[in-house]
Amino acid sequence: MLLTLALRNLWRNRRRSLLTLSAMVVSSSLLILALGVFSGMFSDMLASATEQYHGHIVISGQDYQEDRDLYTTFPADTQILHKVESQPQVVAAAPRVRSFGLISHADASQPGELLGIVPEREERVTTLTRHLVAGTAFTSEQTRGALIGTGLARKLGVSTGDELVVLTQASDGSIGNDLLTIRGIFSTGDTRHDNGLVLVHIDWLRTLLALPDVDHEIAVRVAEPLLADQTADLLAALLDADYEVLDWGDLLPQMREAIAAYDVSRLIMVSILYLATGLGILNTFFMSVLERTREFGVLMALGVRPWRIRLLVLAESLFMGLIALACGIMLALLMTLYMSTVGIDLSGTISPISYAGGTILPRLHAVLVFDNFFVPAILLLAISLLAGFLPANRAAKLRPVEALREE
Repeated sequence: MLLTLALRNLWRNRRRSLLTLSAMVVSSSLLILALGVFSGMFSDMLASATEQYHGHIVISGQDYQEDRDLYTTFPADTQILHKVESQPQVVAAAPRVRSFGLISHADASQPGELLGIVPEREERVTTLTRHLVAGTAFTSEQTRGALIGTGLARKLGVSTGDELVVLTQASDGSIGNDLLTIRGIFSTGDTRHDNGLVLVHIDWLRTLLALPDVDHEIAVRVAEPLLADQTADLLAALLDADYEVLDWGDLLPQMREAIAAYDVSRLIMVSILYLATGLGILNTFFMSVLERTREFGVLMALGVRPWRIRLLVLAESLFMGLIALACGIMLALLMTLYMSTVGIDLSGTISPISYAGGTILPRLHAVLVFDNFFVPAILLLAISLLAGFLPANRAAKLRPVEALREE
């Protein structure tokens, strides 16, 4: 009977109830959409920092990532790659050799980073080759092919098909120099990569550096980037102590702190918005209790216990929260799906922004994350019950004789 009364009483004043419900639906749906957009922004940042260059996990010699010492190498062994890829969360692994040198064309010269890759493996780990704006990626047979960033290409005044002169320090003390042919030009939005990175074939770079059959690092892609630290611990236990296994959080501590700060700010933002919504719910049920004072007096005179009166008002606030939650989640799901598939392109008004080791792309898009729906849903129900508690407590404390005298 209490549930029936609660549903009936909810619509005693339809206009007031609908206004309160509208505020709850709009606030919850827009909040969930905003959280989805923020998650999309951080997803882009993490992808730009890891999937475009580092990988989710990097295996290298001890302390190589700190100083990038040319001589900190380990034997190139396909068995290590197979051992790494045999782990459940690992999607792919790619060996790399790295050097720094002078890149020249005609009268122009620029410093650059040479990253030696195995093309077929690298494409499974990072997405640099998917950001080509000109030309095509080189294959394993095209050992003298190269991919360069748009910024570096502009500074050197080159395009696809042009030749580059590479000058660097070899491991035997000699000066390594050779020619490369530009096969493609990429644009990632990250100025550090676009202005100074050159992708070359790993065998060509090993020969140039006089480092046969060795690697500097192995980049690893995992299925769940946010759980990369757990996979890194498994790989560290699997490999010898000579290897150092770092996840993206170790390589990019600012990124890890930014994502942790987002989790806290999400809770703060939800709490502030729902506090304002709770005031509207509180006002609605206080007015409802005042209008029904005589009704509560009659119920108490007929023997209804105070706790049942309190439960009745709380049930009304809970029903309002559930209705608002169902409508809000449905609306938020539709808007989030639209933003995840279509999004809003802002490249015409703003440029990419580098932050915490990643790049915020000039677009708005959302991603579907369970926590972005779960946290607002639980807090909305909690706020509804809290907002209904004070009116419910007031109704339960009414005295039947005084309540019946109310006009």
